[in-house]
Formats: sequence, structure tokens, C-alpha cells
Amino acid sequence: MGAGKSTVGRRLARRLGLPFVDSDSAIEDASGFSAAEVFERYGERDFRDGERRLVARLIDGTVGVIATGGGAFIDPRTRELLNSRAITVWLDAPVDVLSERTARRDTRPLLRTADPKATLERLAQERRDSYAEAHIRVKSSRGGHNDVVERIIAAVEQHLDS
Repeated sequence: MGAGKSTVGRRLARRLGLPFVDSDSAIEDASGFSAAEVFERYGERDFRDGERRLVARLIDGTVGVIATGGGAFIDPRTRELLNSRAITVWLDAPVDVLSERTARRDTRPLLRTADPKATLERLAQERRDSYAEAHIRVKSSRGGHNDVVERIIAAVEQHLDS
């Protein structure tokens, strides 16, 4: 949530000449509602179930870059699906950076709390172990997104060589 998945993913795909899909945008296209509205109408469990089904369709034989929602990887079934059929990348950003980025828009239902930064800190702590199961971890902070893209490419090349 706010790590730069969509922006970095889009740039990574462009740099590699691959298709790009943002899972939240795909959910919005399929449902006619924003991802936040789907989340609020049907609840987190149903949202995550739909997200997992979407991810399964997206990675079915297609080479490309997929940016999943921040909570997708915490679902064990989605995480297993992604890790078994794709190279997964964790964009690890400090909570201060996440807080700055997510404060710009009120589109994240989980952050509609009295203290969004404290909520982000809690979510980051809760999700850390799940995110750590990604194949690759790349630091994302206030620096340029293109630098993050280059670090991802280098890390993927190293991952493939090992």
C-alpha cells in the first residue's frame, strides 16, 4: 500500500517490452466499481477470494508484469500461486514513505482510521513475514522509480542465474 507497485510495475513492463496489469484496475474493469468500493461492499474475505481468482487468470501462461494489491500476498493461497508460477518482488518501503504516498488520496479502505500512519505501521508489521516470502526484495523509498526498476531487473537476472 503506497510502495509504488503500480508506477514501478508500469515502468518495468515498458522497459522490458512486456504487458502490464494492475490487479486493482482489473477488478475495477470487471466489476464497474473501484477496488475500494468492492472491498467495502463485499468485505475483505470476498475481495481477496476474487483477487486470487483474478491473479490465477492473469498468470495463466502469460509473460508480463502484474502489480497486485498490497494485501494480495498476505493470502496464503494467492502467495503460493504467485510464488509457484511467477517471480515475485517485494517493494519494501519505510512506513514514513508509505504514509506520505497514501495520504495523497482517500482510496484505501484499510486506512480510513483515526490514525492512518499507525494503521500502516501495524499492517507493515503484520504483512512483513508474508512479504518476506517473495523471491526478491527491493528497497523502494523517496528515490526515483526508474532506479527501482533497474534494481528489480538486476535482482531478477541474479535470481534467474542462481
